[in-house]
Amino acid sequence: MTTPMNTPLLERASHGDEAAFAALTDPLRGELEFHCYRMLGSRHDAEDVFQETMLSAWRSFGGFERRSSLRTWLYRIATNRCLNALRDAARRPPLTAPFPVPEPTRREDIAWLEPYPEDRLGWLADSTPGPAARYEAREAVEITFIAALQRLSGRQRAVLVLREVLGFHADETAAMLDTSVDAVKSSLKRGRAALDGELSETLRPPAPRSAEERELLARFVEAFLADDVDGIVALVTEHAWFRMPPADVEYQGPAKIGAMLRAIAARRAGQTPVLLETRANGQPAYGTYRIDRARGVAEPVGVVLLSLTGARVAALTWFVGPAQLAALDLPTDPSDARLVSEAL
Repeated sequence: MTTPMNTPLLERASHGDEAAFAALTDPLRGELEFHCYRMLGSRHDAEDVFQETMLSAWRSFGGFERRSSLRTWLYRIATNRCLNALRDAARRPPLTAPFPVPEPTRREDIAWLEPYPEDRLGWLADSTPGPAARYEAREAVEITFIAALQRLSGRQRAVLVLREVLGFHADETAAMLDTSVDAVKSSLKRGRAALDGELSETLRPPAPRSAEERELLARFVEAFLADDVDGIVALVTEHAWFRMPPADVEYQGPAKIGAMLRAIAARRAGQTPVLLETRANGQPAYGTYRIDRARGVAEPVGVVLLSLTGARVAALTWFVGPAQLAALDLPTDPSDARLVSEAL
């Protein structure tokens, strides 16, 4: 999306008019905040860095020389703020699963990974990346893509997002990062190779809320509520991943995923599972709860987000903790009307 220069607003904003600055930047706020989320993986961290970005832009707006577009200038500030955050912040360490689990495929889960609320993706409909973009807008908001980005270095991540998601040219990207075009090309080559290694299959999900999606989700929900691990495993692809941030375990493939799901089912034995439907990152998701009917208590667990391809599930990402439910406007209080009837 490009924003045409509005000279009167630019002049007013450069002389300290906050209303003019807001009018210029408001259309870009949604995509800029999500850019911070792509870079950082954490919704909370992204919110903080986005606010720092807008404050920095406001304070330095008098120095905006208009040699680039306002959008490009703001992306430069946001990207460098994200790189500073990646260098300076101690990221949250992964947690060990609080119950016995089978041996994972790897112990490298991204502890800070969080889902992104669907109601903040309104800007996506107007997103028109430049011709250099390699990834479709929808593909680049999915949680599997966000997770894969987190395994790249900060500089590789920035270059790949700017070039292949947002469609900035190599010279624009080099200027944003205060580096050379050759350095950008080198970082892009390494970033592509690393990302391709993480994204073992290209997602081709059914259209959101289509009959195909509803049918697949109905099968998942039926199996999940029945603790039918075999039924869930029958839905996953050969290379599917199961992740459970902030736990430090990741499982790939039907056998490994099945083993972990059986461990989870054994952990909640005697407690009835409940799912509340929602969406995040442009994908179907469910708030998950455990109902202890003997005590009449609904215990919030977290959010499970499904990455779909065709009529199968390519990834299950189960974000653990009430904060993930609250972020998606799902109940965390057992007395919430949406849970009371389940707990009785």
